[in-house]
Amino acid sequence: MNNGKNLKAVAFGEVLWDVFANEKKIGGAPLNVALRMKTFGCEVAMISCVGSDKDGEAIISKVKNLGLETDTIIKSEDFPTGLVNVTLNERGSASYEITYPSAWDKIVLNESGKKIAFDADVLIYGSLVCRDEVSGKSLEELLQTQAYKVFDVNLRKPHYSYDMLEKLMHSADFIKFNDEELLEIAGAMHSPYSGLEDNMNFIAEKTKVTAMCVTRGKHGALLMWEGQLYENGGYPVKVADTVGAGDSFLAALITSVLNGKDPQTAIDFACAVGALVAEAPGANPEISNSRIENLMIQNKSII
Repeated sequence: MNNGKNLKAVAFGEVLWDVFANEKKIGGAPLNVALRMKTFGCEVAMISCVGSDKDGEAIISKVKNLGLETDTIIKSEDFPTGLVNVTLNERGSASYEITYPSAWDKIVLNESGKKIAFDADVLIYGSLVCRDEVSGKSLEELLQTQAYKVFDVNLRKPHYSYDMLEKLMHSADFIKFNDEELLEIAGAMHSPYSGLEDNMNFIAEKTKVTAMCVTRGKHGALLMWEGQLYENGGYPVKVADTVGAGDSFLAALITSVLNGKDPQTAIDFACAVGALVAEAPGANPEISNSRIENLMIQNKSII
């Protein structure tokens, strides 16, 4: 694996607009991961589909301005750019109403996408994009590449099945869950355990995937890496909303561990990034390295 800073990454899946009460912001979990990886020095392409509409044009323009490869984002004449209605509760936790069908349900790989994907070091993919057979088939093709495959579990009812999730886990080199997702999926696989660590080991045994992480909201995260378990207890911040916090966490974690960083340092860094995203509105706020470092230093005693 590439231990330099110019890690080549491809994210596959949904690009869309998160629609809040008073505004809309660019989003989609794979895109959020891609945008954050770009800020950490990775070369990143986004493989997706938008509609031939103003929303789609705006996404491509914004993504291009942020430095991602956009030749791999195709345009659909038949389906609109994706929209997600986001509702926040009093704690800033989000619930989602996801329109279907959207253009990102109909991703067909073009030659540019295939070439970039087969040359990539890392492939980021999620579960939501498999709700439609067209995008699901394209992902199946990408999973034949030699890239390091990072599966970002993203359960949004009713857009998944346990058979599909198991298949995606078996294809992965690294899996990212939140605590509720881990317990739900392990339970569906007949796990006898209730704890996070036991269920991480259970999933590892069942899927042969030995690298994974579990986020725990304000309580930080767990990382399984090369036979060891690492933990961060979280960083206290005033939450604006949780949209995209897990995506930025994953981007920071994967970039760090695949660039050869110490796993404990990597999960500490990732938790700080996720906390700072939760502190700001929207999925992709700008975050300086100095803010990340300051948060880590100020809260070193709770790690």
